[in-house]
Amino acid sequence: MEHVIIGNGAAAIGAVEGIREIDKASPVTIVSAEPYRAYGRPLIANLLSGKIVEADIYYRADDFYEARGVKLLLGEKAARIDVEKKRVVLESGKAVSFGRLLIATGGIPFIPPIKGGEGSSIYTFTTLDDAKNLEALPGKVERVVVIGGGLIGLKAAESLHDRGIKVTVVELADRILSSAFDREAGDIVEKRLKEIGIEIVLENSVKEIVRAKGRIKAVILNNGEQYECGAVVIAIGVIPNKAIVEGTGIMTNRGILADGNMQTSVPGIYAAGDVAEAPDLLLGQKRVAPIWPNAYLQGRYAGLNMAGAKKPYRGGVAMNSIEFYGIPTVSMGISNPPDEGYVVRAVYEPKKNLYRKIVLKGHRLVGAVLVGQIQRAGVLTGLMTGRTNVESFEEELLNGEFGFASMPPDVRKKILAENR
Repeated sequence: MEHVIIGNGAAAIGAVEGIREIDKASPVTIVSAEPYRAYGRPLIANLLSGKIVEADIYYRADDFYEARGVKLLLGEKAARIDVEKKRVVLESGKAVSFGRLLIATGGIPFIPPIKGGEGSSIYTFTTLDDAKNLEALPGKVERVVVIGGGLIGLKAAESLHDRGIKVTVVELADRILSSAFDREAGDIVEKRLKEIGIEIVLENSVKEIVRAKGRIKAVILNNGEQYECGAVVIAIGVIPNKAIVEGTGIMTNRGILADGNMQTSVPGIYAAGDVAEAPDLLLGQKRVAPIWPNAYLQGRYAGLNMAGAKKPYRGGVAMNSIEFYGIPTVSMGISNPPDEGYVVRAVYEPKKNLYRKIVLKGHRLVGAVLVGQIQRAGVLTGLMTGRTNVESFEEELLNGEFGFASMPPDVRKKILAENR
């Protein structure tokens, strides 16, 4: 059985390890448009800021693929999938046959139409090549405007600031980090970014990029304000890179729909990672969750099932962990409850840059936001994924020192028994 994987990110690595856990011999081929072996995309910010070198970004050994008998086709972009003939046709004209196929094409930046947006000095920030392109800016431009105040935009802003470039962040929402975090967490991070010199403009967007002789000179916002700059980074968000399944009969919604086995609507074809719309453990429905840990786990379960293991994926839990100039933050699960069916408890100490919020539903922990003190975040994640009833110690969850030993003996005993 020939296993073929389109993409070479976290989901692909998970899939290789899942396949080889069950199937030691069948051929495995990875097709990747990028010329690099698997690297940690969250680390491109540290690479751009100069905190690490390129060698640090790769998270598997040099011989990872060879040791597992994986054939690599790097720098080869998949153009289309021929479902009937079971083959992947590459842009080069070559074709790769498959018995089982995993689509792990990840996400691509959303680029809105902006007057003046065509031309040079427009950047995105999701790949290693993006970081390398931005590395050339210091000494060439004095100020950059970053469009988008989410996780990607703020890490781009931080990295460029560390390289000596003045940065203005323009965010459409009324706060930064509006998707993954809440207002209190966003306020703490915003204050810190302003303290170190990053300018933040809220409730606004860029309607025009002004050029002179082709070079960017400024941006004009919707309210008419103008900000001088020499380059623009667009970091509004990432959307599933699902174009390859058009016309194949593979069902999609926001992403490629995948069932509990990570299989698509076409038998033998699977999807995992940022391109997949897969089960969410807490919401009880499918959704796109573009985060590294989920991508790896989805890929691993896809690999196991491709190899015939029949092991269902229970569903992922959204989780983001990131630090901004000495302030660590974690957001997990349902951080912004959608309705009144949830109970929210919080401790907020903005002067100390401390914030701890838990979200409960039916005496089960379904969400949390931690700022400043995140050491026991893993314990909270375990309570979520284990669907533990926390009624007897709900108040203790707000204590930053809360850990396994803080739980009642009967709860500890039950958790230990379930994890044997």
